[in-house]
Amino acid sequence: MADSTELSIAIIGAGIAGLTAAIGLKRNPSINVQIYERATELREIGATIALGPNGLKTLDKLGIANALEDSVAFRNKSGYPMIYKHYQTNETVSVDRHSDAVLERYHTARFHRPHLQRALLQHVEPSIINLNKSFASVKQDDITGKLLVTFTDESTTLVDLVLGADGINSAVRKYFVPTSQASWTGWVAFRSVFPSSHLSHIADLPDEAVHIWGPDRTLFLSPLAQGLFTVVGSHQSDPKSPNAAFNDSLWSSDGDVSTLREFYKDWSPVVKAIIDATPYTKVYPNTAADTLSTWIFGDGRVTLAGDAAHAHGGAFAAGGSEAIDDAWAFSQAVLHFFSESAYPNDSRASKVARALQLYAATRQSHTKRVQTTVQARNARVVKRLGEQETDGSLRKRMTQREDLKWIHEHDVEAAFKEAKRQFLKL
Repeated sequence: MADSTELSIAIIGAGIAGLTAAIGLKRNPSINVQIYERATELREIGATIALGPNGLKTLDKLGIANALEDSVAFRNKSGYPMIYKHYQTNETVSVDRHSDAVLERYHTARFHRPHLQRALLQHVEPSIINLNKSFASVKQDDITGKLLVTFTDESTTLVDLVLGADGINSAVRKYFVPTSQASWTGWVAFRSVFPSSHLSHIADLPDEAVHIWGPDRTLFLSPLAQGLFTVVGSHQSDPKSPNAAFNDSLWSSDGDVSTLREFYKDWSPVVKAIIDATPYTKVYPNTAADTLSTWIFGDGRVTLAGDAAHAHGGAFAAGGSEAIDDAWAFSQAVLHFFSESAYPNDSRASKVARALQLYAATRQSHTKRVQTTVQARNARVVKRLGEQETDGSLRKRMTQREDLKWIHEHDVEAAFKEAKRQFLKL
């Protein structure tokens, strides 16, 4: 039991945002952190995740350098974050580039999700993770003045601060904003991760992460660390259509490899060979939620991070890094107001409220811009459905992509310093 001098924090969700936030708070031993996870065992659901320079740099700042090692992270040997290839000719049409300021260790990396999770867990004391705890409610306790968090098994905990890091269908977000509902974007990913030995017979197998574009769909292929390979197919429907394909799909449900083969039957020989050798696939319907007007609830003592705060739908491979940057900014804001000699005349509740305001000032406008950009992109994709695209038009789209360095190379530390400078004027 934490003594009365400790700041007590409940983190709801043991995903990337929740674990990283807990790691960020370790610097202050007078902060008692407990993580509450609804799963009965701690295992990562999903296939792969990409982290851009922003997320990798933030992990390094937090001392999680093991997550950047080649045994966990796969980077393109060319140094290009992504290589774009033509669906029939297999030629490279375009590439993304990092800015000159990005160190090689921060070049965009791909991970098998369980590998990244294990790298994070090396920095988290297992005793602070409480499994089989589904969030139900939070309200002020009349006796202590603290927040009383109740779980669906009717157990409770008293804390000073709650961080909802419980994903795109966040129960914490829904508790405070019942109208906030993640909706299907019409896009479905077909993901597979398997030993690359399944593909050893393919002469032209890509040895870097490539995004292959066709007129009506894409295909992502990449080696991963520890001898793995990933295949990510796609299908786009109009989410408003009552007859949309895969509109009843469930996250991480079993898919049909024959469907994947049908999708890519007219693509290049190397693509068909890879798909033919893919041993299985799982279905992941993509969802997104509208931007929130505020991230601060519960009388200034509850906030959100990661997909719980800005469920943008996963486009641009930005979600993981955004969650990590959220976690860093949250932990830094709390540490600022709860350092040993900071604000001695302020009450604990006042410092919590000001910390969350500083956190939101650092992150909310940036993530709103990300969400708005993703929503515009999704609208364009749906609008193109049914159109007959010429090869020239396809190549034009491939070479005239948006420059997204402002997302992938966002400097959260500089944003925090500026927010703090502006905030402390008030």
